[in-house]
Amino acid sequence: MVMPDPLSEMLALVNARCLISGELRAGGEWAYRFRPDAPVKLDAVVRGSCWLIVDDGPPSRLVAGDAVVLNGVGTTVLCSDPRLRPAEATEIRASENDHRRLGSGDDVVIIGGHVDFDPAAASLFTSALPGVTHASAASTEAAEMRRLLEQIMAETASDHPGARFAIDQHAQLLLLQVLRIGLRGEAVSHPGWLRLLADPRLRPAVSLMHADPGRAWGLADLATAAGMSRSHFAHRFREVSGQPPLTYLSHWRVRLAERALRETDTTVAALAERLGYASESSFSHAFTRIAGVSPSRYRRRGRPSGPEAAISSRYHA
Repeated sequence: MVMPDPLSEMLALVNARCLISGELRAGGEWAYRFRPDAPVKLDAVVRGSCWLIVDDGPPSRLVAGDAVVLNGVGTTVLCSDPRLRPAEATEIRASENDHRRLGSGDDVVIIGGHVDFDPAAASLFTSALPGVTHASAASTEAAEMRRLLEQIMAETASDHPGARFAIDQHAQLLLLQVLRIGLRGEAVSHPGWLRLLADPRLRPAVSLMHADPGRAWGLADLATAAGMSRSHFAHRFREVSGQPPLTYLSHWRVRLAERALRETDTTVAALAERLGYASESSFSHAFTRIAGVSPSRYRRRGRPSGPEAAISSRYHA
């Protein structure tokens, strides 16, 4: 039996859903500039190679099998040569299924996707990621990424029943692979829970808090799990995650409570007991301090509906 792990729990908590939404085919000399109109975007190179330029920064080379997650970035350029003047997104006509062509031929094929979240928990995900997370085709997970990209392309070209569902499932796994690689790549330098999960010494302590959030964990318990002194553990945890360990635990408890308040009829008193608070009032105080509203008011607000029900990015490949 596979036990729950912190990354799986985080993705479930924010209800992260990766959806493929477009394709770009290009050949010869070409350059394309666009501005993502939502927080998180995923691009993957299926064939060929290109350059990626984000917010007028230095160009990064992308080759077949590479994937990138762009988090809250501004102007983005994909091109065959960084010296070329890029065409604007508005100048390039898209087909009905959001496919675009640039230059001559299709030496380069890029698929684009976006990540949706529950709005109430989205910041938990976006705050943990750097602007660009690059999953390289040279990584140990490259074979799995290539397999997923091949399956996405095969389903896209097919008319099989359930093709859209299959594409979405493969996209979800592709996002997971990028994040796994990010645990060992550039994302590790960005303080937050993703970097925390990448730290092999701190991970056991994080797993304890996630496995039993209602337990009265003390600094000594968590330091022992990490094999460190209390002072070293507290310093290392804060350096990696951006907050002290017991503050992290408090925030995790409140995120779990938010989900329960949105999705279940569990009483505030029952939540307080389940999450390790001595009383309903102490839980309400902690919840209000972190969430900005009381548990009862949070529940009354309920889930957003209509266009704001999910943070969705519709952008071009």
